Parts: sequence; C-alpha cells; structure tokens
Amino acid sequence: MEDTQSVANLIDSTTSKLQQLQKAFAELESHRAITLNLKWKELEAHFHGLEKSLKRRFHELEDQEKEYETKTVKAQEMIEKREAAVVAKERASLERLQERRDAAVYTIANAREKHRKVSSEQFSVVISEGKGGSNSMEEKPPDSETSEVSTLEDVNTPAEDGSAEVNSSDTGSAEVKSYPQLVKLCQEMDSEGLHNFVSDNRKNLATIREEIPFALKAAANPACLVLDSLDDFYHGDQVNLDAKKDSGLLGLRRTCIMLMECLSILFMSLDPASVSKIISEGIKARAKAIAEDWKTKLSELDLDASNGNSLEAHAFLQLLATFYIASDFDEEELSKLIPMVSRRRQAAELCRSLGLSEKMPGVIEVLINSGRQIDAVNLAFAFGLAEQFPAVHLLKSYLKDARKASSLKPGNVSPSSPGVQNEINERELTALKAVIKCVEEHKLENQYPLDSLQKRVLQLEKEKADKKRANEVSKPQPKRPRANGAGNAPRVTNITADRTPPYARPPADRYPQYMFDRPYAYPMPTDNPCTPLFGAATYGIPPSHGTYFGNGYQYQAAYLH
Repeated sequence: MEDTQSVANLIDSTTSKLQQLQKAFAELESHRAITLNLKWKELEAHFHGLEKSLKRRFHELEDQEKEYETKTVKAQEMIEKREAAVVAKERASLERLQERRDAAVYTIANAREKHRKVSSEQFSVVISEGKGGSNSMEEKPPDSETSEVSTLEDVNTPAEDGSAEVNSSDTGSAEVKSYPQLVKLCQEMDSEGLHNFVSDNRKNLATIREEIPFALKAAANPACLVLDSLDDFYHGDQVNLDAKKDSGLLGLRRTCIMLMECLSILFMSLDPASVSKIISEGIKARAKAIAEDWKTKLSELDLDASNGNSLEAHAFLQLLATFYIASDFDEEELSKLIPMVSRRRQAAELCRSLGLSEKMPGVIEVLINSGRQIDAVNLAFAFGLAEQFPAVHLLKSYLKDARKASSLKPGNVSPSSPGVQNEINERELTALKAVIKCVEEHKLENQYPLDSLQKRVLQLEKEKADKKRANEVSKPQPKRPRANGAGNAPRVTNITADRTPPYARPPADRYPQYMFDRPYAYPMPTDNPCTPLFGAATYGIPPSHGTYFGNGYQYQAAYLH
C-alpha cells in the first residue's frame, strides 16, 4: 500500500513539474542564439499524453490488485471449509475405529470368559458316589487338571505329511452344544460324513457354521480334514457341469467353501506358532497342487455368466487365503478374479486376506465399465474409496443404464407388446430395489432421497399385480365335478323311449350315474314268468305326466347298460 501511495503522489505532482519545465524552457528560449523548431505546445501535449497513459495503467493495476485480493479471500475460505470437512471425516473414522475396537475387545472378553468357565468346569470339582450311596466331592490333583484342559495349542507328534496333529480328546465338545455329531465326525476325520451331515441339516446352516470351528478342534489334523473334503469339488472330468442345474453339486461346493471359511475362523483364534504347526509345508504343498488344478479348470468355465457370483472362483480364492499360499500366484491374475465374486458377501474380506487392497481401484473401475455399479459402490465403501468413486453418481448411472438396456429389444419385437413391457417393468423393478437396498445399507438417504424411487416401486408392483389379476380372470375356468360324483361325462341321448316310463324312475336317477356304480343284474331264466326288473311302474303317477322336468324342459330316460 505504501508503494501505491507514493506512485499516486508522483502522478499528482506532474502539473508542478510541467510548470517548472515551462519556466526553464522560456528562459532557455530567451538565451538562444538561433531559433528552435521545437515549440512548447508540442512538449506540453507530449507530457499530458504520458500522464494520461500512466494514470490509466495505474487504475488497471489497482483493479487487478483488488481482484487478486478477492480471489485470495475466497481461496482461504474454501481451504478452511475443506480443512473442517477433513477434520470431521477424521473424527468419524476415529469413531468407527473405536467402535470396531470396542467390539473386538468385547468379543475377546466373551471368548476368554467362555474359555475360563469351560476350564473351571472341567478341572475344578469331581462328583463321585460313595460306598454308602451319598455323593462326595473330591479335588483333582494338579496334574490331572492340566491334562484334561487340552486345547488346540497342545501339539503332539508330527503327522505323516509333516503337519502337527492336534490332541483329539474333547477339545471342541464344550463349545458344540446343538450338534455333538460334528465333534465325532471331526474326531474320526470323516470328510464324507461331514458333507452328508451338512447336507442333511442345511435348514440350520447358521448354527452349524458357528459350531464347525469349535468341532474342528477335535480333529487330529483339521487342515488335512478340510483338504480331504475338497476331493469331489469338480466331480472328476465334468468341468463344464453347471452347478446351478445340479442341486447336489451346488450344495457340495457351498459346503467346501464353508469348511474353508470355518478353518480360517479357527486359525484366527490361535497364535501364529500353532497355526504354522498345523499348516506345515506338506499341507501347503498339497493345497497348492489343488489350487493349480482348479486354476486350469477355471479357464475352461464361462465365469462371465456368473455375474459376480461364481462359486468356482470363490472356492479358488478361499483356498489360497485359508492355507496362506496366495504369494505363490500372480497378484494381477488374482485381481482379475475379484469381479467374478464381487456379489459374494465375503468378497471384501477375501481381498484383504489375499493382500489385494491396493488393486481395488482398478477392480472397481472394471466393475463400473461392465455395468455393475452396485458391486462397485459396495467395494468402494469397504475399502474407504467412496470419495474417489462417488456412490450417488454411480447409483444414478446404474438406474439410467438399466432403463436404457430394458428399452432396447432386438429384432422386430415391439416394445409396446404385453410380454416385452412386462419384462421391461420387471428389470426396472429389480434395479430400483437394488439401488434402494444399497442406499439404506450405506446410509446415503441424505445424499440420495428415496421417496421418488419408492413411489416408482409401488407403481410398478401395482401394475404387476393388476396384470396378474387380469390374466387370471381371462383364463378359462375348469369344469366343476358334479355333485353325485359322475364327473364331466356327457349326457347319454341314445335311449329307447318305449322300455321304461320316465315316471317309473326314482328321483336319484335324474342325473346319469357312472356305469359301474349300480349292482350287476344277473339274467333271469327264460321260463320265469316274473316281470322284468324295470318293467313295472313303482309310483302311482298317471302315464300322461310326460317326460318333463319341473321347469318345463323335456328329457329322455336314462339308457340301461
């Protein structure tokens, strides 16, 4: 500001300088010996031009300075807002981290308390019957107490493949309460029986999933037992067999994946030294051989048709994660398999176990480019990439692409035809429900209000119900069976009218009965003078009554078989 003020003072003093210059010029002219061609007016005009030019430039510089100051203030305000947003996000992250820490501490405390209760129940007191029939309580010696409290960390002699065998006493029976058969199957190392048990009790799969990690403690070698359970995953050479069409194969593969996940859960409860003893070099070599075999079969399967829900790719990645052999395979190749399991609930945890967290931005880009923005949003939130991949923009793009894809029909099929319109509405309804579920899971209601989407869902569901009701009404109704059980048999019309008068029949024969419902009439001897079976009238109604119903319609007598 001081420099600007000094420049302004110098410009203001221009007039006095010109007056001084005029006096000096007049004095010079009075002393000249010869006439000068230069006139004072020309000099004055020149200096006035310089003055105007300087003032104009000065004002321009002032305007630029003010504009720069305004921009600086706005930039400072924006920086302060961003700093505040970053601080708020840091606090939110710290709060979420603290919640996870509290949950982990709570889980560990519960596990320790459960283990302490189980241990105390096993070695504290023994109840035995005395000779006189009364119960007496005896304290166990310390040696017996220690021997009975056996956990998976107690390791015996090595197995044949070099892995450590775990004491198979009753290590997992205390935690397995609903299905003690699991402990027995694990103790016997019966992988086929384990498969059959899970298949027979699939309705209670959640409870079985919780108890299998504890039951595996009873196995002599839990890692070997799980590897044995993977033998029939591909059923020999039937690689291209579609598991979706074979419910037995589908259940078997899901059971294999669940057993590997349960083994990983078991490893999380052990210390690294115990895990390294269980997963020996021999176990790793065997698991790697299975993984190499599965890898070649993955290339023969049409994994793009799985739409992010491939059991084969999931099993392969879970095998690498459970047995710690992911380092033996290329990360780029593993990251290309992630889109094939992106819809599985274990996808994020698998990526972390395989060390592919740094590859996630590229995987999310692949999902977005392939039109699977819902999976991309879920992975972005799982790995803290929501700012790099805005969820609201991706969800709106997903809805737009779904509506656009539904409206495009190949060939000469008219979009206005009922079948095509129903398919379009069904696809839009599915996309809307997926977006609503994603918004609710990640709590994005403030950024993406759901009112319009929910109204559209109600509208589509109402149209669907109306069309279904209209189709049911337009369908021909089946004929109802008759009251006397005669079914829908046609009425017989070839009747001899002069054999039996219509009034001689009982009222029950008004409708024709099934031909075998009446008793068989045996023929009478020819010399029998009796009247025929239906030859005489049984009611005192005159013959002039006629063959008419009560409503006035004429009928014919039933034909006798």
